[in-house]
Amino acid sequence: MKKSKKKKRNEGLGFVRVIIVVIVLAALMIGFYYYISHMDKKGAEDEVTITKSQQVLMRNLDANYPATPKEVIKYYCEIIQCFYNETHTEEEVEALATKIRGLYDADLIANQDEESYLESVKVDILSMAGNGMTVSSYGLPSSTDVEYFSKDGREWAKMYCNLNLRQETKMFNTIEQFLLRKDENGRWKIYGWKLID
Repeated sequence: MKKSKKKKRNEGLGFVRVIIVVIVLAALMIGFYYYISHMDKKGAEDEVTITKSQQVLMRNLDANYPATPKEVIKYYCEIIQCFYNETHTEEEVEALATKIRGLYDADLIANQDEESYLESVKVDILSMAGNGMTVSSYGLPSSTDVEYFSKDGREWAKMYCNLNLRQETKMFNTIEQFLLRKDENGRWKIYGWKLID
C-alpha cells in the first residue's frame, strides 16, 4: 500500500514536472516571438533613405566601371540628374564632379584643370537652379544605334542622348551627341559631346 501511494505521488510529481516544462517552453517561445517581431519593427524604423546622389557616389569606378558606351552615358546622365535635381553640400558637389571626371578621356580632362572644372560645374548648377530647371529624364539609344569605328589605331563610339528638361510646367528636349574613345585599359571614356539642333 505504501508503495502504491509513493508510486502515485511520483507519477503526480512527474506530471507536474511535465506541465512546468511545457509552460516554461511556451513562455520561451512567446518571448522569442515578441523579440523577433519587435526587432523587425525596430529595423524598419532605423532604415535610412539614400539619395540618388549617395547611390551614385557609392559606385566604385575602379572595380565597377561601365562596360559599354551606353552604360557610360547612362551613368553620366545619372550624375547630371544629381547635379541639377538635388540640393548638395559643397563636398557632395566636389565628389560628384570627381565621379563624372572619372568618365572623361584623358585628353578631355587635360583641357581644363580640376579647380576650373569644379567652378564651372558650380556655376552651371546655380544657373539651372536659378532658372528653376531640372533634368526630368533622359533617353538612350538601343545598343544597335551606337556607331563604332576605328581611327588612328584607337576604338571610338558615337551615340546620341535625349535629355528632357523641366522648368515648372514647361518641358524642353535637347539632343546631345557623345563621342567616346576606348582607353589603354579597355574602358570607354567620354572624349567630348555637342548639342544637336
